[in-house]
Amino acid sequence: MRSYLGSYFTRLFAGDLAVFGGPSTDEVLAGHIRAEQICLVLGYSLGIMLANACNAMVLAIALWHSPDRNMALIWAAAVASGAMFFGWQAHSSRRIAKPQFVSRRAMHRLVRNALILGTAWGIVPVAFFADASNGAQLVITCLCAGMLAGGAFAFATIPVAAIAFTAPIFLGTAICLGRNGDFVYLLVAILVVVYGSVLLRGVFVNSFAFTRRIIAQLEAERTVRQDPLTHLPNRIAFNETLERALRRLAHSGEEFAVLLLDLDRFKEVNDRFGHPAGDEFLVQVAARLRRCTRAAEHVARIGGDEFALIMANLTRPEDAFEIGERFVAAFADPFLIEGCEIVGATGVGIALAPRDGNTPHDLLKHADIALYRAKKSGPGTICFFEASDDKSARDRRALQRDLEGAIERNELFLVYQPFLGLRANRITGFEALLRWQHPVRGLVPPSEFIPVAEETGLIHQIGEWVVHRACSALSNWPDNIRVAVNFSAAQFRNTGILQTTVQALAQAGVSPSRLEIEITESMLISKYGSASSILNSLLQLGVTVALDDFGTGFSSLTYLRKLPLSRIKIDQSFIRDMLEQPDCAAIVKSVIGLAQDLRIGVVAEGVETADQLEYLRQTDCDEVQGYLIGRPMAADQILALLNEKKPRSTQAA
Repeated sequence: MRSYLGSYFTRLFAGDLAVFGGPSTDEVLAGHIRAEQICLVLGYSLGIMLANACNAMVLAIALWHSPDRNMALIWAAAVASGAMFFGWQAHSSRRIAKPQFVSRRAMHRLVRNALILGTAWGIVPVAFFADASNGAQLVITCLCAGMLAGGAFAFATIPVAAIAFTAPIFLGTAICLGRNGDFVYLLVAILVVVYGSVLLRGVFVNSFAFTRRIIAQLEAERTVRQDPLTHLPNRIAFNETLERALRRLAHSGEEFAVLLLDLDRFKEVNDRFGHPAGDEFLVQVAARLRRCTRAAEHVARIGGDEFALIMANLTRPEDAFEIGERFVAAFADPFLIEGCEIVGATGVGIALAPRDGNTPHDLLKHADIALYRAKKSGPGTICFFEASDDKSARDRRALQRDLEGAIERNELFLVYQPFLGLRANRITGFEALLRWQHPVRGLVPPSEFIPVAEETGLIHQIGEWVVHRACSALSNWPDNIRVAVNFSAAQFRNTGILQTTVQALAQAGVSPSRLEIEITESMLISKYGSASSILNSLLQLGVTVALDDFGTGFSSLTYLRKLPLSRIKIDQSFIRDMLEQPDCAAIVKSVIGLAQDLRIGVVAEGVETADQLEYLRQTDCDEVQGYLIGRPMAADQILALLNEKKPRSTQAA
């Protein structure tokens, strides 16, 4: 019972109209309504407070010859100074950007101030009316009537504040009239009751209509500013919130933080289970993120799998970091999608205003740069923007701009590293390796420009060029030689890869069996759902598929069983140490034996010494690749190598 009463009075003094039979609202909607109510009150406050100050001075003048003059002067000075203070405070608050959410506590303060001011005026008829002259009594009557009307007008949308202000004046008037038994005063008392009833009824009618209008307006705005899938604010709403935060920063110095995050496995869910499952994933993520924030702050969905938050009234950076930690923790439990448990993850990038910028463009750019570094560091990482990030981001953008025209400027080229078949002791094929000769930077390593190509989507154009160029070179080689081309994980998100491969083979006039696609375990781990169907289509075409860097992933045996691979390549880290470390030797032997049992070809990468080559011969490895066999070479050197009677590596052996 006590808790119910506490809740009732809390809602009552927060201006909740539901306690008076008005429309019911949840706390978020109520906070928006309170913001509109208080903004309206602030609009009147300066004028109302000036009127209070003037009325107090008029009362002091009217009571100048009264026995209560000194008390009246003290009262007038207190009311006038208090009114001017509250008026200036309200005026200053109104200059700051309009708030979108106001807490119950702020409304409680407003009701308290209304009660204090109303009590001050309620004292007047009790303290000064009896000893005042007829003229002064008339002034007191007019002033009290005016304050009743003014209070009802000022708090016309907030009944509890109107009651808090007018009730003391009514009470003071009742005490004053009760002291005198004159029939005329009784008539005045009746008029006051009627007058007050009409005023309060008008307040309630107006406040109900106002609240319903605001609710309708907010609902209409919500359809424009709300993401229809997750019901979170959309990019429009987020941009408006950011603009308001910047205005508050300019006017009052209120600092804030911008947090960006996106989902690590959203595309995988879409590819593996379909778009309806992807939508359900987003809905579940949105529900968890919503629970991580305060009522006045809203996570917004600003892109496909991108979310953002403006954290207002930031007092220390650690507060923003704590919100980021809550976001990351929200992904601790798996998501149930289509009856399957999906383990989600996210990274968070944070930019602080004004430290990291004072424009929307700078803050979003810097938060995005911080998010990029967080994602590179691994799932669950939270990063603040750092000045060094900006330099690396500029370098990356410059590299991207240069890469966009690299094909047209003939800066990209392929080199080819040979495979040696140990049983036939001959060259069986070549791996096509992409290189970029930049006119200023020189030879740019693939480890630098391939990630940029994947992030920007340039990998699709570059990948098409590589397949066409490799197949064109292959057409000049003997029919028993194959070419292996590395395919990026990003390329498997584009089903056009099949058409590209068919066109490249047809234009070059070579058999599909001579083209080998190399994929990595890490790609399969993150993209198995879509990769499987594309790989099967490539195999049906006649292309062979090799699993590169075998042994460095987490689910190698699963893929050997599920995917129809033609060849696996043992990672060079095992080959390099197999003669010195027994565990590496055991792994190499086991992989070769497993591949033979599964009737899958096996290639050893990174062979650099004759002893390594001899050991692999003894373990029945099918093919080897490495600097001992041959370094990457230009296409015009291939035929000369193939025309040698014996490979250089066997001659050295």
